Amino acid sequence: MPSTLPGTPGAHDVRPFKNVDDILNAGLRVGASDIHLSVNSPPIWRLRGTLQPIWSVVPDLTAVETLALAEPLLSSVHTAQLRERGHVDFAYTNQSGRFRASVVRQRLGVDLVFRVINTQVRSMDELGLPESLKLLTRYQNGLILVTGSIGSGKSTTLASLIEQINRERHDHIITLEDPIEYIFQPKGCHITQREVHTHTRTFQSALRAALREDPDVIMVGEMRDLETIALAITAAETGHLVLGTLHTGNASRTLDRLLDVFPVDQQEQIRMMVSESLRGIVSQQLLPTLDKIGRVLALEILTNMPAVANVIREAKTYMLPGIIQTGKKQGMQLMDDALMALFERGIISSDELYFRSEQKSLIRQRLEMTSN
Repeated sequence: MPSTLPGTPGAHDVRPFKNVDDILNAGLRVGASDIHLSVNSPPIWRLRGTLQPIWSVVPDLTAVETLALAEPLLSSVHTAQLRERGHVDFAYTNQSGRFRASVVRQRLGVDLVFRVINTQVRSMDELGLPESLKLLTRYQNGLILVTGSIGSGKSTTLASLIEQINRERHDHIITLEDPIEYIFQPKGCHITQREVHTHTRTFQSALRAALREDPDVIMVGEMRDLETIALAITAAETGHLVLGTLHTGNASRTLDRLLDVFPVDQQEQIRMMVSESLRGIVSQQLLPTLDKIGRVLALEILTNMPAVANVIREAKTYMLPGIIQTGKKQGMQLMDDALMALFERGIISSDELYFRSEQKSLIRQRLEMTSN
């Protein structure tokens, strides 16, 4: 790749990189979470939750340049997928780190987005996760869901739960991911990691096959559709501990999403199955800290108990916030309470608290009481 933009000479036009690795390594050095290489835009990274240019004065990338950056990363299979589907996702590793790569065709050309993967699986203690979540990993069967928006740290939390099982138990763990992010080193457990589109065609086919591979624990990277969700619930009911993710913001919406994907005539049966197999839901957000130099995790935690199971069976998920509110002794916590606690400790701003909260009128009242 040329070190300067052709036809636009000048001191400010010198490229501070020769290839993708130069850009990714720069992101790793400063702790960026994502790197964007887009047509008609300078290289951008997401640093502490905010998108910003990597270099102050660098010309926009051209369509020719983004394609030249992408091509060395793509195998023949990736190239075919990009041509057929218009996008391809895969894991990319260089000498400095590991990344989840996404190459997408768009109106102006080809864009690349990289998510930095922390190659070291962090323990639950290192992440500051509550002790109540460790109890979830000790079930022999059932369903555990980690939910949140893209970039909220679901993969990191899920990996720490799997690592806790890996350390404490002597079981067979199968992970199904798109792509594989964290690499687990066997401790007490035997671990099989499969990547969708590389080792298997779909989550559904991989999950169906997993049930014949003598698993104890199955991790489903993303429960995207009816068949995957149905297979996961069935696996949880038939003696396996299943951990999965959904892009939902709290426990109530998670259960609504889980149940509403099924046809109406099946929902009563599925509600019964979920009420018995659900072990817990962890919903999370990553927020910028007040000093703007880091991010902090806020968690909503639901653990199954008779009152929760009844609400699920009766399709009254709107009652869950009240149950969570009164279930603090069982380790449960509402997102708004988690956010308020972070504000009261001086970790996040009042604006961040209000913006991220569910019950904004109640949060406004609590803020007014605090200011008085």
